[in-house]
Amino acid sequence: MTDFVTALGLVLVIEGAFYAMVPTVAKMMMRQGIAASDTLLRGCGLVALAVGVSIVWLARN
Repeated sequence: MTDFVTALGLVLVIEGAFYAMVPTVAKMMMRQGIAASDTLLRGCGLVALAVGVSIVWLARN
């Protein structure tokens, strides 16, 4: 449970830093996300999921 809370905290730190440093870029990316198809977003989400799992797996081994 501690690892999960730590990971969640790191996600919030990274996202918060992104929004604080480049809010204009964040807004532009949100507009592009809204305009993108569901299929494209789903595919990008699956790729991000696979990369994230791979990183965690490599870090733990």
